[in-house]
Amino acid sequence: MMMDVNAFLGILLLIAGIVLLVVLIILGIRCIGILNKVDRLVDDVNEKMESVSGVLGTIDKITDGISFVTDSIVTNTVGMIAKLFKRKKKKYEEEDF
Repeated sequence: MMMDVNAFLGILLLIAGIVLLVVLIILGIRCIGILNKVDRLVDDVNEKMESVSGVLGTIDKITDGISFVTDSIVTNTVGMIAKLFKRKKKKYEEEDF
C-alpha cells in the first residue's frame, strides 16, 4: 500500500519536531551548566577583588599623604624663593633712588 504524500510529510514533520525538541532540551541543560560555572567564576573574582580593595585603599591613603607632604614642601619652597627675590628687588629699587 502506497502512503499518501500528505500523510508521509505529516509524519516526517512530526519526527523532525520531536528531534528538534530533544536537541533544544539538551542545549538548554548545557546552557544551565555553563551559567552555573560562570556564576562560580564571578563569585571567585568578587572575593579576590574584595581582598585586594583593602590593599588598594591603604595604598590610596599613603599616596594622598605623600602628595600632601610634597605639595607643602613645594609651596613653602616657592614662597621662600619669592620672598628672597622680593627682598633683592626692593634693595635694587632703593639703590636707584
